[in-house]
Amino acid sequence: MMDCKKALTEAGGDFEKAIDLLIKKGQKISDARADRATTEGAVFARTNPEGNLGVMIALSCETDFVAKNETFQQLGADILTVAFTHQPATTAELLELQIDGLSLQAKITDLIGKIGEKVTLSAYATLSSETVVPYIHMGNKLGVLVGLQGASGAQVAEAGRDVAMQIAAMNPLAVDQKGIDAAVVAKELEIGKEQARNEGKPEAMLEKIAQGRLNKFFKENTLLNQVFIKDNSVTIEQYLNGIAPGLTVTAFERLSVTG
Repeated sequence: MMDCKKALTEAGGDFEKAIDLLIKKGQKISDARADRATTEGAVFARTNPEGNLGVMIALSCETDFVAKNETFQQLGADILTVAFTHQPATTAELLELQIDGLSLQAKITDLIGKIGEKVTLSAYATLSSETVVPYIHMGNKLGVLVGLQGASGAQVAEAGRDVAMQIAAMNPLAVDQKGIDAAVVAKELEIGKEQARNEGKPEAMLEKIAQGRLNKFFKENTLLNQVFIKDNSVTIEQYLNGIAPGLTVTAFERLSVTG
């Protein structure tokens, strides 16, 4: 408040000029704090009324105190609204969109000038599917959007929340093995062979042993193959099929304030 009053005084009561002064001040502070870590903040998520589109952003800052600040929270909600309305392709494009005649980047810079702390839009994602379920983890520092298809209704939405919690906790690399990059698969196979070779296994057995270890990698790192954390007697794929035959995950997004 005092900064705003000071800027208005300096601008001779010219509101637009005062805003410009605050943004310039924010840019100076932003440049000075460019190397500061932004490990706090909040994730904001929203779905459309039809429940088939979700949008999520992560707004990061330096301290938990600022993350809980009403102005910070309002800016996060405003950025989410703009993202939901326009659905730009990239974070850079989102930052160029405007609120009240100012770009989102200028809004962030203005906030930096007011609070004296680094603030960044650290992540942005959209997801479309037959059903999209959002989940914000405790503390609001991590969020998930999960897309499902094959069934709908309240029970599916509840299952989607369970799966989103799984994604938050276990951080899978992909929905299934088809989503794992071929270079990653090749690297894991090579690592498996080398480990087996170092253990003195016969050369003729290396490929088979490496494939077995790759399967273990898939089980641990792909969502549908992971053991369900709320019932370790089934995988996520089996759990969803138990809710409705053919129900599956099409895609997911997992964002955190630390990137």
